[in-house]
Amino acid sequence: MNEPTGTRAFAPFEWMLSLRYLRARRKEGFISIIAGISFLGIMLGVATLIIVMAVMNGFRKELLDKILGLNGHLLIQPLESPLTDWQAVAERISGIRGVRLAAPIVEGQALASSPFHATGVLVRGIRSADLSKLTSIANNLRQGTLEGFDEGQGIAIGKRLADQLSLRAGDNLTLVSPRGAVTPMGTTPRIKAYKIAAVFEIGMSEYDSAFVFMPLIEAQAYFNRSGDVTAIEVYTDNPDRIQDFRKLIADGAQRPIFMVDWRQRNATFFNALQVERNVMFLILTLIVLVAALNIISGLIMLVKDKGRDIAILRTMGATQGAIMRVFLITGAAIGVVGTILGFVVGVVVCSNIESIRRFLSWLTSTELFSPELYFLSRLPAQMDTGETTAVVLMALSLSLLATLYPSWRAARLDPVEALRYE
Repeated sequence: MNEPTGTRAFAPFEWMLSLRYLRARRKEGFISIIAGISFLGIMLGVATLIIVMAVMNGFRKELLDKILGLNGHLLIQPLESPLTDWQAVAERISGIRGVRLAAPIVEGQALASSPFHATGVLVRGIRSADLSKLTSIANNLRQGTLEGFDEGQGIAIGKRLADQLSLRAGDNLTLVSPRGAVTPMGTTPRIKAYKIAAVFEIGMSEYDSAFVFMPLIEAQAYFNRSGDVTAIEVYTDNPDRIQDFRKLIADGAQRPIFMVDWRQRNATFFNALQVERNVMFLILTLIVLVAALNIISGLIMLVKDKGRDIAILRTMGATQGAIMRVFLITGAAIGVVGTILGFVVGVVVCSNIESIRRFLSWLTSTELFSPELYFLSRLPAQMDTGETTAVVLMALSLSLLATLYPSWRAARLDPVEALRYE
């Protein structure tokens, strides 16, 4: 005759006992408070991790899109001789497969002034056809138009610059350049008034307040660069593969050139963002870790309090495995439910992050995430599936690991010793 064996794993009575231990009673009030704190800690930790990582991803993507939408993925500068053959070089590079645009530019600094204010700006001369292909400008016009941009002496400026100078489309803007006409008395500043043909808003405060676009021919005359250009901005279909284009473009230029890609131009900025993102992840993970430690302390206290119950169950035939699973379920329930609710809270907040920012700004009567400090005019959030999954799995793993020691300790409890001191 076979000897009786224990009940199957995770039997209904194990679940019943586990859920009963989770319910608060007067005697176990303190233990239930620890369980509640653990639950809130895991929920808030998971939600905060998801929200912060999504916002940092959103910041990086928005900044990358705006920076690469206005500046070329690869900047070509002349070596040995000026870029007087810029038209031929631009045409050859434009013919390379994967190159979306090769735009010759003339760039220089100037002082922009109006009757009300003055500020430093970066003037960029560009052909009308090339400017219309920059969707970050062409698709974000707030006033005026770019039609006939090459034909007149109109300029396009950012909305924040227009607001600073109290100007709008149709008004005149005076540009002052220190490098003007050369006279026997020396170089005199060049002062010229231009009509504002268009006002754009990219959504990045640094660009909207500093850039002035003018026709390429006019910029060549204004900055004394007749016949040549400062550089050629190259835009590709895939900025992440810019390294693959370097040799093709060097061969296509058919002249000595110096190339700087977007990663080199913005290396410090994006490296700082990456370091900050990694540090924030590590710091916020500590919240989940502290909550997991609370689960351990809560379960150890519960095991101590339920020593008599465990002893009775053991004498009635409950196996060590059954006792271990009871407390495993009790602790895991806190972690699993906390993680799921944290995930839900994180998704809801990320989906409504801009509305929440506006509400908090209204509630506190302050401007949260000022565009002057954070570059962007809105708070972005982009959830990454792999990253969010990693956060959820990490929280679940820590929660389950936290239950192992208290559960093992409960299973090892000697029923004789436990009943002797009752």
